[in-house]
Amino acid sequence: MLKLLFSLVFLAPLCFMHNTWWMVQGFLFLLTFLFMSLSSFSGFFGNVGYIFGCDVISFSLILLSFWICVLMVTASESVLRVNNHAGMFLLMILVLLTLLFMTFGTTNLFLFYVFFESSLIPTLFLILGWGYQPERLQAGVYLLFYTLLASLPLLIGIFYMYDDGGSLYIPLLSGKVQINLLFYLCMILAFLVKMPMFLVHLWLPKAHVEAPVSGSMILAGVLLKLGGYGLLRIFKVLVLSGLVFNFVWVGVSLVGGVLVSLICLRQTDLKALIAYSSVAHMGIVLGGLMTMTYWGFCGSLTLMIAHGLCSSGLFCLANISYERLGSRSLLINKGLMHFMPSMTLWWFLLSSCNMAAPPSLNLLSEISLLNSLVGWSWTSMLALSLLSFFSAAYTLYLYSYSQHGKIYSGVYSHAMGYSREYLLLFLHWVPLNLLILKSEPCMMWL
Repeated sequence: MLKLLFSLVFLAPLCFMHNTWWMVQGFLFLLTFLFMSLSSFSGFFGNVGYIFGCDVISFSLILLSFWICVLMVTASESVLRVNNHAGMFLLMILVLLTLLFMTFGTTNLFLFYVFFESSLIPTLFLILGWGYQPERLQAGVYLLFYTLLASLPLLIGIFYMYDDGGSLYIPLLSGKVQINLLFYLCMILAFLVKMPMFLVHLWLPKAHVEAPVSGSMILAGVLLKLGGYGLLRIFKVLVLSGLVFNFVWVGVSLVGGVLVSLICLRQTDLKALIAYSSVAHMGIVLGGLMTMTYWGFCGSLTLMIAHGLCSSGLFCLANISYERLGSRSLLINKGLMHFMPSMTLWWFLLSSCNMAAPPSLNLLSEISLLNSLVGWSWTSMLALSLLSFFSAAYTLYLYSYSQHGKIYSGVYSHAMGYSREYLLLFLHWVPLNLLILKSEPCMMWL
């Protein structure tokens, strides 16, 4: 693990040399494949060092971070083209990747907290430095205060655990005997905001709409998964409390998922629609996690990976249209089938993955989560059926409104994508549909 960390640190000076943008991207690809060769497909920690270790949850999420960060460099070619502080931009991506690597890889709960919070800073810089509208300042403040306010109690909870148990080593954590509501809330609140759970999700659409394409990709692809990862780790400690209190969060996330799906149906901004759809997806992840069943845990990890790839790809598509038409509004981005006929296939493929059509990884994970939630309570079937129906509805709305209809008269006759963009979308879509062929590591790690 340390060799990869040092490789990332030593990539930093390369960012500021002349014409090294694609070189850094190539090195990141190389590191991704090096990391894949460390494959640890077991529930136990492998590659253990003093502070780093890697079991299957860490492995899959670090791999996702590497992959999304490489694709961020590929997608943000406009930063290089107009030379908008390209070296600094690359450095931000590298710092963010390093922090994410350490967050998912560390075996110490306190260090996890430190890195978990620090990953906010480069994201904030990406939004403030390379965002589009002046409102990005407000979005940055939202992002900062929502997440920081909820995560202070987590720090106190971690100190309490250390005082009580004498160790913060993640593999050795065990369930507490007493059921303590305050401790439970302290430990869980930060992750619920980061997920984001319905009712504390307002920072997410704001941050997405103001962020550049790379910011949206990393937000949707990896930063939302920090919450799920934290919950997967922390529920080893909160087993008994969870059995008593979890029903509240399941209810909130399922009802919230349905309401957010309805909000999606009346969005006119492409990015806002995709951002709200993330909230709906993370709602079902949260519901499955909170049932604390085998199916729920495995399904939630799998959907986190699937959603990371799928949502990131959709943001890339929205950005490709935005770079051509100068707008993200669905009133202008319509009839794209005439305008960019070759992109319509990618819109279709990624939209169908978004509504969990076979053979995508989303399908496998959603079946697993449906199993866990229906097994937990029959009454959840109502919310789940509405959620599934409306998620298909808003995805079809996104696809048909953007691709069909009469093209807006103020744009050029037609445009082709660059090969870079096709490669970018291909690298989002292929892992999403190939991972289902080898899904045992995702589904059988407990």
